[in-house]
Amino acid sequence: MENYYLGVDVGSVSTNVILIDEDNNLISKRYLRTQGKPIDILKEGIKNLKDEMGEFNVCGVGVTGSGRYLANLILGADIVKNEITCHGVASLSYLPNVRTVIEIGGQDSKIIILRDGIIVDFAMNTVCAAGTGSFLDRQAFRLGIDISQFGKLALKSTNSIRIAGRCAVFAESDMIHKQQLGHNQKDIIRGLCEALVRNYLNNVGKGKEIVGPVMFQGGVAANEGIKVAFEEALNTEIFIPPNFDVMGAIGAAMLAKEEVKKKGETTFKGLGIADMDYKVKGFECDGCSNLCEVIEINEDNRILARYGDRCGKWTNSLKKSNAKLA
Repeated sequence: MENYYLGVDVGSVSTNVILIDEDNNLISKRYLRTQGKPIDILKEGIKNLKDEMGEFNVCGVGVTGSGRYLANLILGADIVKNEITCHGVASLSYLPNVRTVIEIGGQDSKIIILRDGIIVDFAMNTVCAAGTGSFLDRQAFRLGIDISQFGKLALKSTNSIRIAGRCAVFAESDMIHKQQLGHNQKDIIRGLCEALVRNYLNNVGKGKEIVGPVMFQGGVAANEGIKVAFEEALNTEIFIPPNFDVMGAIGAAMLAKEEVKKKGETTFKGLGIADMDYKVKGFECDGCSNLCEVIEINEDNRILARYGDRCGKWTNSLKKSNAKLA
C-alpha cells in the first residue's frame, strides 16, 4: 500500500485537498468550491481521493486556510499552519531562490517576501475586491465572456485602455464608460488586467521590496493577461509553478511530513471520516452579558467540539467530560 501525505487548504471560496509522496511529488489534487459548507466539502474531497486512489495509507496531515481549525477538528491534523507559512514553504520547494511570492485568489490576495529562504515580511488583503479574482469574474460576466478566455483576449490587445482600479465599484463604472466611448473588448479586458495589478501593487504590495525571482500563484495565476501585466509593471519575469492553484495545501502536506518524522506517528483519524455524520449547531449562552454565540460540532451523535465562548465555560466543560471518558 502506497504511503502519502495529505494537505488541506480550507478557504471561503475553495477547499483544496491534495496528496504528496515522500519526495513531495503531487500525486492527486481536488479543487472544490466551499459553498459555505466546509465540512461537507471536506468529506467530499476525501471521498473523491478514495474513489480515485483506491487503497492508500495517509502518513500525515497538514491543514491551512481560514477554515484550518475546523478542518483540524474533523481530520485530526498533525500540523495546523497559516497560509503565509504554507505558501512560502511550497514556493521554496519549486523555486529555492524565490524572493517574492504574489498570491491572488478569489476573495483575497497576499504578498510574501523571502530572503535567503526565510519569510521576512508579508501582507494580506481581505477587504478590497478590486485586487482579487472575484473582480475579474464579475467583469467577465458583464462583458459576456468566459473567465477562462479573459487572459487570452487581453494578450490580443494592441492598445492599452486605462481603467480606474482603486475600487471595484469605480472600476466597473469606468469600464462601462469606456464601452460607451466605443473601445473594443480586447483593449478593455487588457485595461482591467492592468487595473487589478495596479490595485495589488498599490495596496498589498505597498512599501514592499518586490524583487526577482517572483512567483505568481493562486487561482488568478491561470490568467495570462494578469501575468503579462505584472511582468510589465515590475519589469521582471514572473514564474508560475505547475500546481499554482493548490500551493497552500502542498505546503501544509510538506510541513505535516516533517512533523510526523519528528514525532513518529500521525494523529489522522482515518479516511473513514468521509462516511461519518457531522452536524453543526449554534446556541446563545445567557450566562453573562456577553451573550456569546457558541458553535457545537457533533460527530456521529458525539460532541466533537465547542467554540465561540469568550470565558471558556462550554469549551472547558467539554474538555473535562472528554478527560473523564479517557
